[in-house]
Amino acid sequence: MTEAETKTADLIASAAEATAGTVRSEAVATRQMIASPVTEAAADIGVIGLAVMGENLILNMASRGYTVAAFNRTASRVDEFVAGRARGLTILGADDLPTFISLLKSPRKVMLMVKAGPPVDAFIDMLAPLLERGDIIIDGGNTHFPDTVRRERALAEHGILFVGAGVSGGEEGALTGPSIMPGGNPAAWPALKPIFQGIAAQVNGQPCCDWVGEGGAGHFVKMVHNGIEYADMQMIAEAYSLLSDVLGLSAPEIGAIFEEWNRGELDSYLIEITAEILQKTDDETGQPMVDVILDTAGQKGTGKWTSVTALDVGAPANTIAEAVFARILSSLKDQRVEASRVLHGPEDVGDKPDQTAFVEQVRQALYASKICSYAQGFQMMELAAAEYGWTLDFGSIAQMWRGGCIIRAAFLDRIKAAFDENAALPNLLLDAYFTEAIGTSQQAWRQVVAAAALRGVWTPAFSSSLAYYDGYRSARLSANILQAQRDYFGAHTYERTDRPRGEFFHTNWTGRGGSTSSSTYNA
Repeated sequence: MTEAETKTADLIASAAEATAGTVRSEAVATRQMIASPVTEAAADIGVIGLAVMGENLILNMASRGYTVAAFNRTASRVDEFVAGRARGLTILGADDLPTFISLLKSPRKVMLMVKAGPPVDAFIDMLAPLLERGDIIIDGGNTHFPDTVRRERALAEHGILFVGAGVSGGEEGALTGPSIMPGGNPAAWPALKPIFQGIAAQVNGQPCCDWVGEGGAGHFVKMVHNGIEYADMQMIAEAYSLLSDVLGLSAPEIGAIFEEWNRGELDSYLIEITAEILQKTDDETGQPMVDVILDTAGQKGTGKWTSVTALDVGAPANTIAEAVFARILSSLKDQRVEASRVLHGPEDVGDKPDQTAFVEQVRQALYASKICSYAQGFQMMELAAAEYGWTLDFGSIAQMWRGGCIIRAAFLDRIKAAFDENAALPNLLLDAYFTEAIGTSQQAWRQVVAAAALRGVWTPAFSSSLAYYDGYRSARLSANILQAQRDYFGAHTYERTDRPRGEFFHTNWTGRGGSTSSSTYNA
């Protein structure tokens, strides 16, 4: 057992030792001791919010040798935590914010693990009067990056350093090593670096955490991570659907296939857990667990933010957007059931394809679609960096996503290598490895998308990824018709193929118009 595994086991064991009868009395005694005026500042960092992520991050920090102060708006949660999972560890509870702040070493470092939105602003308003110039507030929630920009600027006026840190990895990652994407006021990084890189996941001796950039860059990169996560999950679901609907395979059979895929170039956390999910049996019915789960998917908004921001910066992130729309369509369950009674798909679909050949084609289609999804995400970050004045290190971002986070995958080593070789790479598809990978997979990919269309199997992510690829590789698209239409009805002008870029023209298409044209042209 490794040192990290031993520490994790110790943390779990300490949580199991606590009994319900001792929780309240021990917690109160501990808090009374902490509240004593003679108690000196001892905590390296403080965390506010004792939900799943907050608790586990605190335990992670304590396991790495840090003393952590804990606070929660509901004091009983602090009581339970201090006498339960945190008992015997270097974790100090506080029942009010002044006491909590008094426990922190200077410069004080306060990490908010509370619900995004108004709760973050409310805590900032309460904390700011208690802090001094040079103290640091970190928002570790899933915050929309414009809010981080606003907060960083406002607090900088008072000398308080604000950091928006995207944290990915869920409950397990928070406890054993997440991916952390910090950005904001760069003056805060030297004080946070040893803590954040110490608690982050490690891959090949490198922490999955580094400084991302100023302003809202950290939360922006986390948002794009989540958008790619939406696409990854949708593509995996489509692969499952194809193997089920076209080949008629059972969930356990598909799970075994995914398990095999996870040993190759698709090796990733999401493929790994999907293999386990598909082989899980429902205790009540004895059926595969996935067969008793209703086909409606929820979302918390980060995928939507990614899609809207892609439109704002002019990034073609259609696979990510399709994954968001797929979840929205799934929520129309009652309408879909009614529609299934009156709207019919193809009737003569022919024989099943050869199972071995089709499974391999789906694997290749999944990999090719995944490449396009990540290409869109990184291209979006490049365009956003230019829009918002950030300097983003894409190789470093790939390293941050290599472990700890939900989209962690061996595949990210290839992305890091691509940007390490060419930091100015405009699109992953132009890297030699990915160019070859797409070339090898595209025939199988096209056959899968065609088979899905002919058989009426819904594959929005596979199809939109292929459309993106075909659009990006085309020297000439049909947009000349679109621009002619725009000039016809709105005098929006156009550029000519026989003139230099940047020269604009207008045609009097009907003979009834004048020579006046629109003053705006967006390409």
